[in-house]
Amino acid sequence: MTILPPEPNLDALRLQLARLRGERGWTYDELAARTGLSRRTLIEIEQGRTIGSLATWHALGHAFELPLGGLFSALCEGHAPPGRTP
Repeated sequence: MTILPPEPNLDALRLQLARLRGERGWTYDELAARTGLSRRTLIEIEQGRTIGSLATWHALGHAFELPLGGLFSALCEGHAPPGRTP
């Protein structure tokens, strides 16, 4: 029997990006300058049209001074992370 992991909460991840950007008062242009990513990429991620690559999230983590684990913890919103009981 194969046990599949729960679906990642991609909405929570994009909303976390919007929250982090908003908390700092950064525009898309400012975040783009801090990450080297395009403004369009950032908008598309926040609007849920794309998820972005690992390299994209790595750049975002550096801009927000957060480890990837801190950013990606939002993916488990709504279910217990691996190794933890609900």
